[in-house]
Amino acid sequence: MADRNLSLVLYGKQDLQLKDRPIPEPGLGEVQICIHDVGICGSDVSYWQNGCIGDSVVRTPMVMGHEPSGVVSKVGNGVESLKVGDRVAIKPGVPCRTCGLCKTGRYNLCGKMKYCATPPDHGTLSRYFVHAADFCFKLPDNVSMEEGAMLQPLAVAVHACNRVNVYLGATVLVCGADINEDRLKYAKRVGTDHIVLAGDPQQTARTIQDSLGGAADVTIE
Repeated sequence: MADRNLSLVLYGKQDLQLKDRPIPEPGLGEVQICIHDVGICGSDVSYWQNGCIGDSVVRTPMVMGHEPSGVVSKVGNGVESLKVGDRVAIKPGVPCRTCGLCKTGRYNLCGKMKYCATPPDHGTLSRYFVHAADFCFKLPDNVSMEEGAMLQPLAVAVHACNRVNVYLGATVLVCGADINEDRLKYAKRVGTDHIVLAGDPQQTARTIQDSLGGAADVTIE
């Protein structure tokens, strides 16, 4: 436990600074978390380098990071699911819970979503962070804090596979790393059967088809 809330704050394009910020206190239904690990997402890099992603622009100082794990350090009123000392992963988006999309279980599409490190909402690259308790998930003993921080990007991948119905034995074409040779080499190391560095569109398509022995069953971008 620390008595300072050192945080990584983005002030604008290519302007990152470490700053002491007030230690936040949990409110009703919230917990205070002593942050342990935070993954670095491509969106973090884009905000840092460009100060924006599309029309989402950093206009006021913003704490970075949205792939966190940590330890519950305080519990707000009304919280029964967590206690001080619990190790948790944090789901970074908190919806309004009251709109039609939320009430039908599609809360990920909530128009009033507050998402960590998305302007104007602060992220989790700080020593202390306060979050809705029902969007914090206890880690089992066999899951490390570092692995806990990877649950958010893992969940994105699982959701993608569920949406396109990836099935046992399917041939899957994954696009997105194909313009970066280092990423392709990493993909090969962790189990990809074939990698293709994109170039001329027609030639790339032919190379992909040759590698797969025809068309892919499923494509994920």
